[in-house]
Amino acid sequence: MTYDALKKSLWMYASGPDDDVVVSSRIRLARNIAHIPFPEAASDEHMAQVLALVAQAQNNDAMQQFPTQWLSLSELDAVQLHLLIEKHVISPQLAQCSEHSAVMLSEDESLSVMVNEEDHLRMQVLLPGLQLHEAWRQAYALDEALESTLDFAFHDQLGYLTSCLTNVGTGIRASVMLHLPGLALKKRIHDVIESVTQIGLVVRGLYGEGTDAKGNLYQVSNQMTLGKREEDIIDHLQNVVRQIVDHEKLSRSQLIHDTPAALADRLWRSFGALAHAHIMTSKEATEKLSDLRFGIDIGLIDPPPKRPMNELLVMTQPGFLQMQFGDEMSPMHRDVYRAKLLREALADR
Repeated sequence: MTYDALKKSLWMYASGPDDDVVVSSRIRLARNIAHIPFPEAASDEHMAQVLALVAQAQNNDAMQQFPTQWLSLSELDAVQLHLLIEKHVISPQLAQCSEHSAVMLSEDESLSVMVNEEDHLRMQVLLPGLQLHEAWRQAYALDEALESTLDFAFHDQLGYLTSCLTNVGTGIRASVMLHLPGLALKKRIHDVIESVTQIGLVVRGLYGEGTDAKGNLYQVSNQMTLGKREEDIIDHLQNVVRQIVDHEKLSRSQLIHDTPAALADRLWRSFGALAHAHIMTSKEATEKLSDLRFGIDIGLIDPPPKRPMNELLVMTQPGFLQMQFGDEMSPMHRDVYRAKLLREALADR
């Protein structure tokens, strides 16, 4: 098995609707195979049985519309696993269960099926920009293709049965990654988060549950799935996201109008640091790249770098740097190579 861990995922380089604010859209479906204990209670034999059944399902006739590569996580090293997390292809939890886990992955990495994570299967479609309905269309087709072979645990009244009670029902988690520097600079971000939380959505950081909102990046997703149709969940999230996008764009316009010199100074200083620094931490790079993305999106910094901002965000993370420049790197070495990578990326802007 060979896997090019440095390959770019679709969301990293492609454009999408409203991508000046919306980084990506994701639909994830949780499923379990009937009559096999869920992963938390499963034995090694049960986990191996799930792997075998899903691997067999990968080759059924219905799955031919979804050509995928099978990656056994036990055959990947720690750096490759870290990079898969940084690209949002797998979850941190799956990487911790790598001995009996795998992932089916499409060529452009927009589609992945995590095997033996919190549930037996976690199907994911990840697209650039605001494309929740298209992501759902693809996820639904993938679900149907796998269910043509696999017998999923289902209750006539409750719906799909999952390890986490909040996923019982449809098993769907719809989420959108948003870049919200305007709301952050106008100190309105906490009000937005509080409002979103009150209407049944949840806000998380860059890598989901338990992570911080680095670089003004926030994930907004549904919280409950029981008793609601998938389309209704997606429509609700999309409507809320559009309101957040409008608030973000209003905040950006106010910043440009009210404090143009201060805003330009901040954004160009960040560009200068990215383009000329010789040591840069991951935290600083994420913050400065947020400013650079902001400057590009409002037309203040032009022309943009040759590499898309989403790509630079991933390229400056520890997993990518270690894969690109050497498996064993101290934090200081990563900071040096991160700065070198950014200088080269911005040299011929």
